[in-house]
Amino acid sequence: MALDAVFRDQWGRVLATLVGILGDIELAEDAAAEAFAIAAERWPRDGEPANPTGWLITTARNRAIDHLRRRQVLADKTNLLTRDLETGPQPREVLMDDAATIPDERLELIFTCCHPALALEAQVALTLRTLGGLSTDEIALAFLVPFETMSKRLTRTKRKIRNAGIPFAVPPDHRLPDRLAAVLAVVYLIFNQGWGGGRVDLTAEAIHLGRALAGLMPDEPEVLALLALMLLHDARKAARLRDGQIVPLDEQDRTLWDTRQIDEGRALLQRAMARGRTGPYLVQGAIADLHLHEPRDWRQIAALYQTLARQTRSSIVEMNRAIAVAEIDGPEAGLAILDRLDLGHYRYFHSTRAEFLRRAGRDAEAHHAYRRALDLAQTEPEQRFLADRLAETAPPS
Repeated sequence: MALDAVFRDQWGRVLATLVGILGDIELAEDAAAEAFAIAAERWPRDGEPANPTGWLITTARNRAIDHLRRRQVLADKTNLLTRDLETGPQPREVLMDDAATIPDERLELIFTCCHPALALEAQVALTLRTLGGLSTDEIALAFLVPFETMSKRLTRTKRKIRNAGIPFAVPPDHRLPDRLAAVLAVVYLIFNQGWGGGRVDLTAEAIHLGRALAGLMPDEPEVLALLALMLLHDARKAARLRDGQIVPLDEQDRTLWDTRQIDEGRALLQRAMARGRTGPYLVQGAIADLHLHEPRDWRQIAALYQTLARQTRSSIVEMNRAIAVAEIDGPEAGLAILDRLDLGHYRYFHSTRAEFLRRAGRDAEAHHAYRRALDLAQTEPEQRFLADRLAETAPPS
């Protein structure tokens, strides 16, 4: 396996194991980065070890010991780590190549990154850095902030974890549902940032995180459902744009859809449904699946959005229900729902309202709503799409 593939697949596991040993994210990151750098130098020359992950963890632990010695702190921990590496029933070379000796502590790490004591933006950035392996540069670019701003944010967050004694642990059973919901919300926020913001790399990162969670928590229906939801949406990415323009779902070339990914998403939904619990991601996954059928069953979609609205009390869910209602009862029925919502800050609210107004023949109002949506649009394809709609509803000169 090429080193870049090992980095992609194993960075989170290597880092999580080191954090579990060292109790310090910054020290663990430095040690992991050095281990990967040493691998980049040695593996092309000496060949890849039998167990790359074990080699990386052992090498990183050795580097961490060196750091601790140089800093002349944490002497007891240094002695403990040294004894762990140099004694025991197996020589170090066997330890490096025995996958069974390597704990997978990514679950503890993601719950640490998404601890409620941290701000949401910090949770997202730290999750991308530690579990996804993105560089500070990449995260700063994805969220349109300067490198220095993101670097300081990450540093503050890691030090807060250390200084506040935020535990590196999976929450106890009675707290797990609420904490898991926060973890899933962070992963889905990362996906939506890539999907809605046009940064495909972030959608891939979110799916990568979703797969890791599904592997670590294979019996949690909402974990399976979130991964299914992301896969079903992402399966259409090749058809979403044409010549730099957004293509509405009904006009997309279905031959460009990734059918294997759709099949995988549907299989995950079935596994989630078999667990007998219906959470918000399972409902959203079912809606995403219905949108892939032709013709779409708008009544069932509207009913599922009503269920989701009761679960989440979300105005954005109500907006999406309005879209289904408008398909059933006409644009004025959709507008009646939208007019009850306080979503003036949300760009898709204005574009949805503009579309209803255009379909209702209220072009002057639609023109104003498209202008507001265009002012809030974040990507060039969105801007081009809305500019075209703005021109279509412009009053005669």
